Amino acid sequence: MDQSRYIFKTEQKALEINLDKNVYGTFAEIGAGQEVARIFFQVGAAAGTIAKTMSAYDKTYSDAIYGIEKKGRYVCEPRVYKMLDHEYGLMEDRLKEEKPETNFFVFADTVAAINYSKTIKGNGWLGVRFQLTPQGEPNDLVLHVKMLDTNNKLQQQAIGILGVNMIFACYFYKDNIEYFIQSLLDALKNRIQIDMIRITGPDFKDIDNRMLSLYLVKYGLTEVTMFDPHGKPVHASEWLYKKSLMVVRGHFHPPTLVTEDVFESSYAQFKKENELEAKDSSIVAEMTLENLKRNTSIVDKDFLARADMLGAMGYHVIVSDCSNHVKLINYLADFKIAKLGLVIGARELLEIIETKFYENQDGRLLVAFGELFTRNIQIYVYPVLADSSQTKKELISAESLPVPQGITFLYKHLLDSHQIQSVQGYNEDLLHIFADNVYSKIIEGDESWKTMLPEEVVQVIVEKELFL
Repeated sequence: MDQSRYIFKTEQKALEINLDKNVYGTFAEIGAGQEVARIFFQVGAAAGTIAKTMSAYDKTYSDAIYGIEKKGRYVCEPRVYKMLDHEYGLMEDRLKEEKPETNFFVFADTVAAINYSKTIKGNGWLGVRFQLTPQGEPNDLVLHVKMLDTNNKLQQQAIGILGVNMIFACYFYKDNIEYFIQSLLDALKNRIQIDMIRITGPDFKDIDNRMLSLYLVKYGLTEVTMFDPHGKPVHASEWLYKKSLMVVRGHFHPPTLVTEDVFESSYAQFKKENELEAKDSSIVAEMTLENLKRNTSIVDKDFLARADMLGAMGYHVIVSDCSNHVKLINYLADFKIAKLGLVIGARELLEIIETKFYENQDGRLLVAFGELFTRNIQIYVYPVLADSSQTKKELISAESLPVPQGITFLYKHLLDSHQIQSVQGYNEDLLHIFADNVYSKIIEGDESWKTMLPEEVVQVIVEKELFL
């Protein structure tokens, strides 16, 4: 977190907005009470800011106002956009001529707070549609939040604070997007996670939403977020709910022909073994903060280059702070992933096993492995050359992995139960290609690099002059 940024109290933020005579808007809140509007009312001078507040809790009323949701889910991304469309349209129709010098906004949220039996953990979709220029086209800020408080009252309070943070950021941090992202967590540390954010509109046309995804993870607002091949942030609840998923973690610097083979061979095996149709499953590339670091720091341009290349290959991308696979598994558990496949290089798997073995000599070994190898998790091991300098191709695979002596029995059990298995059908002729070597060739101007990458990756590197 940037310590040079002055952190306003929630009430200060609300009052600053109330005292701005050029900002005027509507609050439409469903699910956790009118918590955001309440703060603006409490600090005073709200008459200069609030045109209307409303809550349509009854589904029949809500459907009559905003329309019916085809999937029958009310806490969802389409709902918050329908709320923004409807309420902003009313603002313009009724007040455009009355207040021509005013910047209009609409705040909307649809929230499911934690219930008494705690079967609902608490999450919501929140959005702000806002003008920065009177009579100008509006911008949209939309995000998804997971609430971490363990009772309903505290979660309602958190939503109120988050809503104030959002509106304040739209008007006061519009020129510093990193402050914008960081400020969303003001007064809410350890109380919420924001795992999807999207900002669009004429005043943010130069903002790359993939960078916002990175900032969410970098500044601790979430451990996992994702975007599609076109760079649009997406949320697992809208994209992966009850589907099967294969995750390929890597540096992707750059993605080579080996990378392409890893995706294609492992995913084909995953679908075949689990009898999955394409529509019921997806594969995604995962970049962790650790893997994104070059010389101990993350370079924005370098991150976008990797995202561009993976997008050119047609893959969704997860950005995470999950150096431990268990964190990713726990995050995805909320979305009832039917089958989860993790593709791991043989050397990486050996590192994971050795770490768990040597760190758990106190009798917790089975527990430590149980956290990773749960019932619906399948580990697919992609082989590597035992020594990249060798002319003779000696491979390390799942079956030949030199695991510590004290864990051979447990490891054999995982192999026999197919929770760990080798990737089949891989192209052995490609295993001599290493991303670091390819990157060096690109930097040095050695044209042979073009023979080691997929055509679409070569094209995007040349067109965008990545690494050149």
